[in-house]
Order: sequence, then C-alpha cells, then structure tokens
Amino acid sequence: MPSPQPNVIVFFTDQQRFDTTGVHGSQLGLTPNFDRMAIHGTHVAHSFTCQPVCGPARSCLQTGMHATNTGVWCNGATMKPELRTLAHYFNDAGYHTAYYGKWHLAHPHHGPVPKELQGGYQEWLASNTLEFTSDAYETHVWDGDGHEHVLPGYRVDALTDAAIRYIDKRSRCSQPFFLFTSYIEPHHQNHRDDYPAPDGYEERYAGSPLPPDLQALTGSAPQHWPGYCGMIKRLDEALGRLIDALRSLGQLDNTIILFTSDHGNHFKTRNSEYKRSCHDASIRVPTALRGPGFDGGGRFKELISLVDLPPTLLEAAGIAVPPEMEGRSILPLAQNQTKEWRDDMFVQLSEAQTGRAIRTHRWKYSVRCLEPGKDGQPLIAANAESYTEDCLYDLLADPWELTNLIGGEAYARVTADLRTRLLKRMAAAGEKIPRIIPAPAFPTGQREPELFKPPA
Repeated sequence: MPSPQPNVIVFFTDQQRFDTTGVHGSQLGLTPNFDRMAIHGTHVAHSFTCQPVCGPARSCLQTGMHATNTGVWCNGATMKPELRTLAHYFNDAGYHTAYYGKWHLAHPHHGPVPKELQGGYQEWLASNTLEFTSDAYETHVWDGDGHEHVLPGYRVDALTDAAIRYIDKRSRCSQPFFLFTSYIEPHHQNHRDDYPAPDGYEERYAGSPLPPDLQALTGSAPQHWPGYCGMIKRLDEALGRLIDALRSLGQLDNTIILFTSDHGNHFKTRNSEYKRSCHDASIRVPTALRGPGFDGGGRFKELISLVDLPPTLLEAAGIAVPPEMEGRSILPLAQNQTKEWRDDMFVQLSEAQTGRAIRTHRWKYSVRCLEPGKDGQPLIAANAESYTEDCLYDLLADPWELTNLIGGEAYARVTADLRTRLLKRMAAAGEKIPRIIPAPAFPTGQREPELFKPPA
C-alpha cells in the first residue's frame, strides 16, 4: 500500500573508501548493486565527510550541522540534547521513523541507549557502540525499552534481515516510513584489530591489487585489505536484498534510498590508525541516491558534504528544511534546476590532531594545532586559537596525495588563497577566527601554477 509521500531509507556504512566501488574505478566487482544505483539514480561522485571520525560524522548526518556545533567533535561525546535530528523532522511530517544498527552518540553508554538519547526515533534496534558489543557472527542490539536482542547470522545480514522485516511490516500501512540502517562494516573489529569478512569472502580478495596510495605507503593494507573487501562485498549484497524486498512489496518506485558512509580508511598510512586525516582516503566516501526525485539524476561533479545530505532528504520528502541546518539540498542539482554550487569542501579534524582542511577540485590544504595542551603534547580540542600549515596537495598532478607541497615558494599564491577560503569556511561554521602560522618556505624551482583551474 504505497504512501503518497515517498518512503526514505538511509543505508549507512562505516569506514568505506570511495574507490572500493566500480563507478570509481575498482576492478574487483565489489559493488554491482551500488554501481547500478549510481548509474540509474544520482551519483554523488565527489562526496566527502565533514568530519572523518565515527561519532562526529554521525552527529553531522543526524542534524545537518558541523560537529563543533553538535557537541560531538570527538568520539565519546553525547550530542546536545536540545538538537533536532532527522527523526524529529520526519516524525512531525507524519512519518514512522526507525533506527537500526550503530548509534555512537550517547556516551558513556555502550549497548542500550536511554530513550531520551535515541534521537526521537519511534522504533529502535541498536547499540551505541556496536563495534564493542558485537562481533562478526554475534550481533547484540537493544530495543527502545532497553531489552537485548541477539540476531542470527553474519552481522550485515542480521541487521538487513531486521530492516526487511521492518519494511515488510510498514508496507502494510498507508503511513510513509523513514528507516536509518547504520552498519558497522567495513569498520575493523576493535578488540582484535582485524576486518572479519563472512566465511570464505576474505579468501576471494587475497592478493587483490591495492589502490595507488596503499601501494606506495603500505600501512596495514597487506594484512587487512582482503577482509575489508569481503565485508564490502557482503554489504553490497545486502543493499541488493533490500532493493529486492522493496520491489517485491511494491514499494521500490516510492522509496528514496541514500547510500553513503561516515568516512574512509587510509589503513594506518597517514597516522597510527585508520582515518582522522585530511586525505581523500580518509574523507572521500561513496554516495548515491535513487527513487523519486533522483532517478536519472546523473553523475555530479560538484563537491558535496555530509551536511548537505540531511536537507536533501527533507526536501525530497516535501519537508521544509530548517534554517539551523548548515548544508544545502542537492535535490535541485539532481533535477537540473540549478548549476550554482560552492567550489570547495570544508573538513574539521579531531582526535589524532586538532585540524582543519579545505578541498577544491584541484587543491587540498590543511592546518593543525601545534600549541601544547596540558600534557605538553599538541592540543586536542574542539578548536584552537592558532594553527600551523600542514599539507598542500595538487590533486591534478598528485591525486593520491603522495607529495606535500606546503611551503613551496611556487605555491605561495595558491596557499594564500586557500588560507583565506579556509578561514571563511571556519567562520561560516560558527568558529572563532584563528591565527594560521605559515609553513617554512622552501624554493621549488617550479613555475607558479594557475589558480583553481579545474581538470580537463
């Protein structure tokens, strides 16, 4: 019984690199269902997280605000209780709302999340930190009243089965639904630091070629890449099962599906763990939408932020976008109603550093705080009063970010322009304007490049 309003489903993965997908050039065949969705729907080809850490990214996607405004600038924080989430807006519009999977916004809880911290969702089957309360074949989640449920099967399948049961139940009602399914895969299993694919899947990808950045820098990729790929393969199969369920229930043509991830994975090549850096391996994610408003939307070249996705979902469902959301709906782009869009992307960095970054189509520029905190180490905080220039990459010449140009005299004008852009974006996100200390200059022997000339 399709509703006149579209149903909305978010299929949210954890720590998935953009280049694991076929539409981004992978030859491994990991994502045929995602690729089909991107080709026939809307492919957000240049999609980026605004905060490459699990909890902060989730707070941004729930609220449409940057992490420094949600109260979750790092893991182990609780989202400001007065903030309204996607669930609140969909509830007010007459939707039934449900959340399944990993939440990560209710510190200090690990498993069951108190009702007042469940983000307004009407139905709940989740764990606050699923990585600590479950394993590959042992999925422990809690309902809205705090009762524990142990779901059978591989963890991806366990959550997908639950999501399909929910869709089946809600398809018998005239009320539209908003379902947010948050997987832990392909995140590592924390307590033993590995990537547990389903039995037999890791072996499929043993010896598979690595992306160029991992070939050059290695990190933990030789050990972890096969399992990581196996997890992604099973996620894509789950996406296909969910789409098949919608088709069989007569709901597919009236359901918007958003596929995206919270951040990428650099496999310990840029710091001592897997993300928390300015590099595309850490911040660029696979994103596509299908369904009403997005079918036939094509491939976007525009730079899209995670904070743009909440207003997109609201507008696509016919719900007014609240002024406190800091992103911008991409629905007009998908419907070819506008060509106007910003030409840079802003990222806040935390935990491994206190940093900020800006990315254009050609350039990447980042700064980090080197001022000492109470422990004498560089300050780790929501923000800082001063930053030092850290990275500059020419993504046209160096797409895998292997040569840091910061301080190069030939790039002084580019750097100055990016510095100005970054300060402007920090101010727009409500941050106090800091001091940025230039990197030490060095001669490069190169001619000064043209500013922001897009790739041919």
